[in-house]
Amino acid sequence: MTKITIALAALASLAAVGASAQEVKLKQAPGVDAVEANCQACHTLAYIPMNSPFLNAAGWDAEVTKMIKAFGAPIDDGDAKAIADYLKKNYGT
Repeated sequence: MTKITIALAALASLAAVGASAQEVKLKQAPGVDAVEANCQACHTLAYIPMNSPFLNAAGWDAEVTKMIKAFGAPIDDGDAKAIADYLKKNYGT
């Protein structure tokens, strides 16, 4: 393979990963708008269903707190509660 072929293959792979990450459809329920408005500003929403088998209600509360306190996510208290409630009700174990 030439360097150009390898580079094109790498770009195609990255594009496919990016496209699949953007196509994540979260469960439609109260709070989904707060999740979409706040969480995907920093990371893909694919993390939510990927982590759902491992997180219970306390785990989701801890994740939301971590995003705000450790990573500095600019999420106000009302949205933080809506996000945590949504995640616990729709993606908790």
